[in-house]
Amino acid sequence: MALQEIKQISIRQYLADLGIYPAKDSSRYGMYNSPFREDRNASLKVDYPKNLWIDYGANEGGTLIDLVMRMEHCSLHEAITMLERKYSRADIGTFQNANIPTSNFSFHRKNADSDLKSPESSIMLQNVQPISNPALIEYLKERQISIDIARIHCSEVYYSVNKKPYYAVGFQNDKGGYELRSKYFKGCTSKDITSVKRNKDHCLLFEGFMDYLSFLTMKNIQNSPIDVIVLNSLTNLLKVKNTLELYKSISTFLDNDLAGKRAVQELESIYKDVIDQSFLYSKHKDLNEYLCHWQPIQHQNLKKKSGLKP
Repeated sequence: MALQEIKQISIRQYLADLGIYPAKDSSRYGMYNSPFREDRNASLKVDYPKNLWIDYGANEGGTLIDLVMRMEHCSLHEAITMLERKYSRADIGTFQNANIPTSNFSFHRKNADSDLKSPESSIMLQNVQPISNPALIEYLKERQISIDIARIHCSEVYYSVNKKPYYAVGFQNDKGGYELRSKYFKGCTSKDITSVKRNKDHCLLFEGFMDYLSFLTMKNIQNSPIDVIVLNSLTNLLKVKNTLELYKSISTFLDNDLAGKRAVQELESIYKDVIDQSFLYSKHKDLNEYLCHWQPIQHQNLKKKSGLKP
């Protein structure tokens, strides 16, 4: 496989094969949460026509080979070898500027007792168990999420990418796939919504599962008493439009960005009673960012009231 052919492999396709999709997408570029670090601002840009990437937060970028070297912590030769093995039998022409459907990822896992591997993805699940890993517990604490609540709604997921082992907090969706989060990674095995049915007339609509966990943590409740839909991506909004028609009212907890605002406006144009709850965290990007700011303040106030010294 020639070096020029390897460079023509779409970065967009490569990331999708890892279960990483753009937080914001357009015909010419996508904005991704950086897979190198904790990044809530989608600061990694992939230019689709040029097939180049740049991480504005880390001030680095380059070709697909540069991206593989950065993600896999490997040499130039090792990166080229990885890509040759992964794509040598594929038609390179189909990868360049491909239209990747963000909800058509065929790796669905419902049984944690067996290993499954998707032909479209290099992610392989190894094990799913209750959360106990100290690194993941520390990650959840950094996000100010109640560990008890996280253990109810999430799992500790062990998986491999190109035979390298990893672990993450996993949040299962309705198709049996998992949203995967750790301090250094944000991805999924398959993209779909997660729904919680309580047979109520009201529904809480969250963009991501960290926002849902934040809501439960702030309310100090283990489960929502009313119906919940977690989109796991705004690209899944179309999937729930018929379901949302069943509710008399909808409370939205979407991100405070342009995409989130447009989504709320679209919902308001379709449904009668849509309550935009983003005013509660108007100075923050999302509900979890607000929680991370809110929790230390509450802790300080508690110390003052109780007479505890810092």
